[in-house]
Amino acid sequence: MATPLLRTKLYIPPPRPGLVPRPRLVERLDEGLRRGLQLTLISAPAGYGKTTLVTGWLQGLERPVAWLSLDEGDNDPARFFTYLVSALQGVEESIGASVTAALRSPEMPPLEALVTALINAVTAQPTAFVLVLDDYHAIGEMSIHEAMGFLLARQPPQMHLVIATREDPPLPLPRLRAGGKMTELRAGGSIQDMGH
Repeated sequence: MATPLLRTKLYIPPPRPGLVPRPRLVERLDEGLRRGLQLTLISAPAGYGKTTLVTGWLQGLERPVAWLSLDEGDNDPARFFTYLVSALQGVEESIGASVTAALRSPEMPPLEALVTALINAVTAQPTAFVLVLDDYHAIGEMSIHEAMGFLLARQPPQMHLVIATREDPPLPLPRLRAGGKMTELRAGGSIQDMGH
């Protein structure tokens, strides 16, 4: 029997009471979406309000959102992609049905094949949406980073990926940066100061 999914990992956390507005940062998030950029990277240490910023921004968003809160247990590729597909199915139930079936098979297919099937499924969706991967720093498994790099290199225009993390992940960030395909919000960085 497969381990049941912890559904709370797929819920957008409610906005905190007494939230301090951060209009400049929200504008940067909006701008990345308007410009059709592939990725928004929010990189800052614990306590800088990354999740709070994103959940506040999502309140005013008119696009569907897929949310996944990651933890150390998600370093297993089968578990990571099971949760990722489940998050995407919150946007459109049919996304990734073939990927889910492949993940349940006795022998897991190569990750590139899984990601290719997922990309094809997203490409078939008419609706633009946002996928948020919160606490991405919990992922240390290189095969997952490589699979996500493969996804970013071939990302369908319908999907805008938001990664909130305490440290920059080993993804093709220099290529995305050089190509003008990402927005970056950082604590104390030269690109964008998040502030507390």
